[in-house]
Amino acid sequence: MVLEGNPEVGSPQTSDLRHPGSKGSCVLSSPGEDAQPGEEPIKYGELIVLGYNGCLASGDRGRRRSRLALSRRPHANGVKPDVMHHISTPLVSKALSNRGQHSISYTLSRSHSVIVEYTHDSDTDMFQIGRSTENMIDFVVTDTSPGGGAGEGPSTQSTISRYACRILCDRRPPYIARIYAAGFDASSNIFLGAQERAAKWRTPDGLMDGLTTNGVLVMHPAGGFSEDSAPGVWREISVCGNVYTLRDSRSAQQRGKLVENESNVLQDGSLIDLCGATLLWRTPAGLLRAPTLKQLEAQRQEANAARPQCPVGLSTLAFPSPARGRTAPDKQQPWVYVRCGHVHGYHGWGCRRERGPQERECPLCRLVGPYVPLWLGQEAGLCLDPGPPSHAFAPCGHVCSEKTARYWAQTPLPHGTHAFHAACPFCGAWLTGEHGCVRLIFQGPLD
Repeated sequence: MVLEGNPEVGSPQTSDLRHPGSKGSCVLSSPGEDAQPGEEPIKYGELIVLGYNGCLASGDRGRRRSRLALSRRPHANGVKPDVMHHISTPLVSKALSNRGQHSISYTLSRSHSVIVEYTHDSDTDMFQIGRSTENMIDFVVTDTSPGGGAGEGPSTQSTISRYACRILCDRRPPYIARIYAAGFDASSNIFLGAQERAAKWRTPDGLMDGLTTNGVLVMHPAGGFSEDSAPGVWREISVCGNVYTLRDSRSAQQRGKLVENESNVLQDGSLIDLCGATLLWRTPAGLLRAPTLKQLEAQRQEANAARPQCPVGLSTLAFPSPARGRTAPDKQQPWVYVRCGHVHGYHGWGCRRERGPQERECPLCRLVGPYVPLWLGQEAGLCLDPGPPSHAFAPCGHVCSEKTARYWAQTPLPHGTHAFHAACPFCGAWLTGEHGCVRLIFQGPLD
C-alpha cells in the first residue's frame, strides 16, 4: 500500500487539518486546570436513558445504568483532526495498525480510501456511548422496548451500534458539549467501509464526512427544557459533527441536506436517539430547576396525606413508596380510567371484553377505556418543573406534573426506520388517546 504523501510517488497528497501556524498538540494539560485531590470534579452534564424511571430493571451497575454524569477527567483525553491521507488501496495501513493513533477511515472505492488521523486535544474530554462493553465505551446502552421492557443483555437483533457516538466536552468554561456520530473502537479507529452501508462523501472544502449505518439523531427543544418548552426538529449528526436533515429512512444511502445554521452543541433537554434507545442531556444549570428526589417524595407524602378515596368502594388510596419497586400493585394503589381521569381503587367489575381485555367502564361517567394502576414518575431529570403530580400518561399510568406530561405527549420519538411516536419517558410505552395524557380526578375523604 502507498501513502500518496510519500516522497517516492511525487507530489504529496497529505493534508494538514490543523489551524495554520499550528506547531502540533501538547499532550499535557494546562497547569491548574485539573481537579485537586479531594476536590469535587466539574460536572459537564448528565445523560438519562428514557424508559427506565430512575433505574434499570436489573439495577444500575458500573457503566451499564440508566443515568450517567459526565465530569471533567483527571487528564484530557479528547482528540481533534490532524492529517488526512489519500491511500491507493484499502489494505491495512500504518495509521490503522498504530493502536495509539486515533483515525477515521473512509473507503470510497476498491482503489481509494481516505484516512484522517486525529491528534490529542488537551482542551477537551471525550466520552463514548454504545452497545459494546469494551473498556473504551464509557456508557453502555442497550435497546429499550416500548412499555418499560429492555434488552439489557446481549442481543443479536440490536439496532444500536457498538460504538454509537461520542461527546466532546470543553475542559474550560462554559464547558460546551458537542456530539459526533460514531465512536472509536479498540484500535482507536472509526471505519466507514464499503460493507458498512454508511454514507460518506467529500465536503466542498476538500475534507471528508459521513454518517453511521442507522444514524445518530438529535432534537434540541425550542425554548430550552423548561415550563415553556416545545419540541424542536429532529436532525442527523455526522461523524464530523455537522447537522443534516433526516434521510428518507434510517439507513438510506442518500444523506439529507446540510443545515448550516444549526450546530452539534448539546443544550439542556437535547434528545439523542441511537436507533433503539433515546437519551436526554441535562446540564448542571438545568438540573437545578428540576425537582429533587426529596421533592418527589414530599409530593407523594402530601398526596397521600390528602387521603384520596375510591368513589365507589370508599377505601383510602395511597401511592406506594418507591422503595417497594414496581412489582405488583399495592392494596391501596390508585387506579385510573385513562379516558376520563377518574381515580378509583382496584375492582374487578365493569369489564367490557367485547372491546378488549383491558377495557373497563367508568362507573362515574360511563366512558369505556383502559383501567390501569398509577405509578409516580421517579426520574426527576425527566421533569420540566417541580409541579404537583396531577396528570398521568395514557395508557401506562405514570404520574407527573401537567407541564411535564404535556411536553412529552407532544414530543415525537424516533421508532424503527422512519416512524415517530410519542412515548412515556418513564417506561417507553407508546402514548394513546387524543392528548396522550389525562388530568387525574381524585375524590377527597367524605369526613
